[in-house]
Amino acid sequence: MLVRDAMSTVILTIGPAHTLRQAARLMSARRVGAAVVQDGDAGGFGILTERDVLNALGSDRNPDLETADAHTTRDVVFAAPTWTLEEAAEAMTRGGFRHLVVLDDHGPVGIVSVRDIIRCWLPVHSAAAA
Repeated sequence: MLVRDAMSTVILTIGPAHTLRQAARLMSARRVGAAVVQDGDAGGFGILTERDVLNALGSDRNPDLETADAHTTRDVVFAAPTWTLEEAAEAMTRGGFRHLVVLDDHGPVGIVSVRDIIRCWLPVHSAAAA
């Protein structure tokens, strides 16, 4: 199975100036665990995850003053839609993260998470065990 078969095509894109509270509200409303942070001035994409928000709040950062930019991971490992789920899982394991932004030639087309991969693998592994 390929990343394109498992990824969510619901992509929340925010700007670097969004506050953490705004980002958290948007992530909650969309029921997603990560947002793609697009910086038009600097170019490129980053990712802000629920863990980033949690770590900031746990460090007593003010969610109304802290911006997404200050907590965005810029050194992002991107996946291609044609990667296998095994390749995506290996990249996540090596990097110690739970989300991959999926890019094609035109930009982000989805996000694949550990949960997406498990959801796809469970029916296969359950059938094999029976």
